Amino acid sequence: MPLAIDLRTMRSPDADRGETSLHYPGWRVVVMCFVMALLCWGLGFYGHGFYLAELRRQHGWSTALISSASTACYLVSAVLVIFISDAIRRFGVRGCVLIGSAAFAASAAALPFITEPWQLFAVYLVMALGWANMSVGAITNILGLWFEQKRGLAISLALNGASFSGVVVVPFLVLLTDARDFATAMLVSALIIVGLIVPLLALIPAGGRARASPISMANESAPVTWTRSSALRSLAFWSVSAPFALAIFSQAGFLVHQIAFLEPALGRNPAGIAVAITTAMAIFGRLTLGAFADRINQRVASALSLISQAAALALMASSTDRAVLFAASALYGFSVGNIITFPALIVQREFDGAAFGMLVGLATGLSQFTYAFGPAVLGIVRDASGGYWAPLWLCIALNILAAAIVVRRPGARRWAVAS
Repeated sequence: MPLAIDLRTMRSPDADRGETSLHYPGWRVVVMCFVMALLCWGLGFYGHGFYLAELRRQHGWSTALISSASTACYLVSAVLVIFISDAIRRFGVRGCVLIGSAAFAASAAALPFITEPWQLFAVYLVMALGWANMSVGAITNILGLWFEQKRGLAISLALNGASFSGVVVVPFLVLLTDARDFATAMLVSALIIVGLIVPLLALIPAGGRARASPISMANESAPVTWTRSSALRSLAFWSVSAPFALAIFSQAGFLVHQIAFLEPALGRNPAGIAVAITTAMAIFGRLTLGAFADRINQRVASALSLISQAAALALMASSTDRAVLFAASALYGFSVGNIITFPALIVQREFDGAAFGMLVGLATGLSQFTYAFGPAVLGIVRDASGGYWAPLWLCIALNILAAAIVVRRPGARRWAVAS
């Protein structure tokens, strides 16, 4: 019997209970990935706005300087995440998560004590290493080692940590800074990272390496028909990566500017409530997608999500009524998390399983490289046009274009290494 068939049929006692069983070890990995997402997005995404305010207060540095350091962080991590599947194969799940958590803890602890702009860039470059090892590229690769039939649900549940971080981590940092100071808040955050991640790594079944799970063993035994080079030449790959790069560019830009856009019509506190509604709906949307991800046409669902976001933005652009703005924020938020989740689900369904981690890492890196410029571009358009009407319609156009691309599916498996 061929070796590939032997490996595909090898099952551990836990695996025999199946991915639908609560005793399946992969669900423990989901818990760890949820906490990873909570800390990673809280400190490495939403936290940047908090750092900007505190660093301006401490040092008087310009918004442009601090923002450029944030952009550098995302650009460097975009390059690193392209190779996250190779890193997990080389260092194992535990090794990569330890590297990521150590980088986040070190950068968080150092941030209050910097005194020069070059030190800010150095700290953010360390944070980039943490982001690459703990964000969506790493999480989807890790869960891909343990899930196949329930991969959509597992990824959706884990990435809900990213949505929860917006309502947990930043308020915690603000409260602790007000009660003590910025240094205390960041040092406590560093201790929390280590105190949560290190024990949770014990949830990873013995070895914690790519070769440890029956699913990954089966995938490794399959012939590799994709490389990064062949993917970049493939219309099938670009039909997944390009639309979501455009969509997340639009989404990241809008979310950064959401309060500034809504505040004139709603006031500061109600604008904050609208953001909370957006985040809450993102959690609900991810749970809904997770329940049905394996039974739907994911390209059609992606297109509908993108169109719904475009409709929400159109409502915001055309109305100042409070009820309409709150409803539009809820509609927009329903798809916020799913736009990040869909690429991995489509790659799983349409491409060779052995290339899942590499293709997801490449698509994530391209998307991240694009969305790093989202907030800045929308800010430039806003300043040039004198308001947010033009930036909103730019986002609408990008969403519609992304929907038109993703709904068409070129033949994926025809594109092999020889192509």
